[in-house]
Amino acid sequence: MLPAPIETIGEIQTNGDDWPSWQPDVDGAESDGPLEVGSVFRWQTAGLDITSTVKEVDAPRRIVWGGPAQGIVAVHVWTLEPQADRVLVRTAESWEGAPVEAQVETLQGALDGSLRAWLENLKRTAEQRSSGA
Repeated sequence: MLPAPIETIGEIQTNGDDWPSWQPDVDGAESDGPLEVGSVFRWQTAGLDITSTVKEVDAPRRIVWGGPAQGIVAVHVWTLEPQADRVLVRTAESWEGAPVEAQVETLQGALDGSLRAWLENLKRTAEQRSSGA
């Protein structure tokens, strides 16, 4: 649960160009424009160059993006649900492809750690922005 307005969290999450400023695992990010269905953004993390395409947007409540990176096809779903003075943020990501099949446990661990870190960094950033820090 994040103690910040849903609009603040949605803005942080959908401004991909700004990800490197709050997400230490993201080395670079660039979008072709606002995140809307069909828009493309490119980003770098863990030595991977990733090109993602937005599949679904219901701002600020839901965004889905996905794309290939070095033989892995990923789909990432974010949902934000207001609850009283907080927002419940859920994330789910799936990976498929030969690299995943060859190293299921290793890549599952990497994915789990990445999602956990992303949520922690999103929480910290949302708290800072909502408190004016």
